[in-house]
Amino acid sequence: MNKNWFRENSTLIYFLIAQGLAIGAGAASILAYSVKLETRVHIMETRGAEYSVARMARMEEKITVLQQQIMQNQGTINLLREQYLKDRK
Repeated sequence: MNKNWFRENSTLIYFLIAQGLAIGAGAASILAYSVKLETRVHIMETRGAEYSVARMARMEEKITVLQQQIMQNQGTINLLREQYLKDRK
């Protein structure tokens, strides 16, 4: 191979180099994603079901509090409505 061949095929050479870089970048991206995914799986395995159950219990407590507030608000609305209706009669 001589210099003349490289000059004549420089576009091809640049294309092949760029393609190699793109493939390398893609492989690095896939590797980074798989490491991130494996880290998440490891965290979930470490925390286990105990963590999930505790989280669900906290959510249920919040829902119970919200339901109590809704009931209180409904009672207040009913009182206001009754007063309004009394005043109109």
